[in-house]
Amino acid sequence: MAANSERKPLIYRIIFGTDTPAGRLFDVLLLGAILLSVLIVMLESVESFRVNYRSWLTGIEWGLTLLFTAEYLLRLYCVPSKKRYAFSFFGIIDLLAILPTYLDLLLSGAHYLIVIRILRLIRIFRIFKLIRYMSEAHLLMQALRASRRKITVFLGSVLTLVIVLGTLMYLIEGEESGFNSIPRGIYWAIVTLSTVGYGDVIPQTVPGQVIACMVMIIGYGIIAVPTGIVSVELHQAAKHRSEGTRCSGCARTGHELDADFCRFCGSPIENQAPNQDSLADFP
Repeated sequence: MAANSERKPLIYRIIFGTDTPAGRLFDVLLLGAILLSVLIVMLESVESFRVNYRSWLTGIEWGLTLLFTAEYLLRLYCVPSKKRYAFSFFGIIDLLAILPTYLDLLLSGAHYLIVIRILRLIRIFRIFKLIRYMSEAHLLMQALRASRRKITVFLGSVLTLVIVLGTLMYLIEGEESGFNSIPRGIYWAIVTLSTVGYGDVIPQTVPGQVIACMVMIIGYGIIAVPTGIVSVELHQAAKHRSEGTRCSGCARTGHELDADFCRFCGSPIENQAPNQDSLADFP
């Protein structure tokens, strides 16, 4: 019983932790197995590989599936709350990663669903200690939320513009130029305004070409608008957050977001910004 109580924390630290050599090695091997399994599915979709190496591909896939099955059972075994893990995002992804191969015994072609394993590569953040950058992702989301009304108004204006331009091109060009409906004209306006320009619908008349030139020029200016809106809000969010970092020695603010010590006196920084959830708390 005592051995069992000691075994669970050890397995948990290896599987869910990255602060030990064994934990890092486990995650590296797991990511390698995930990439290999996705590669196997991709190769199996190529006819030449499927015909010539089918037995090899099937054998490797089953070996990987058994490996992932053992990993999933070990996670259920060592976590404090099995229900919490089983119904968490990663728990569901782990389960979906092993089901397709077994379902393939009943439903032909179900094994192609194994590509969902690529979602588990999110754990790469834990290996390379990139979890600190999750706070920067929160900063970006904060800027997007702050600018959502401006962006909504901007998108509404663009939608109105392409409807007007699409209708206008339908009236000017007509069906003989490929503008056989207003939605077709709106499609052309969107493609041209975004500077993509597929070229499948082309204005043939001089007035239509003049309008097309105007739309292209407007497109260059429109592309910069949402970038400017988000950039301003991102700057404001970063400024607000940097003001939340206060030196414990001289009480000055305005430090870098990732600073641990004051650039003025060298004392530790007190980060007063709210802590964000991280993958390190999983499960």
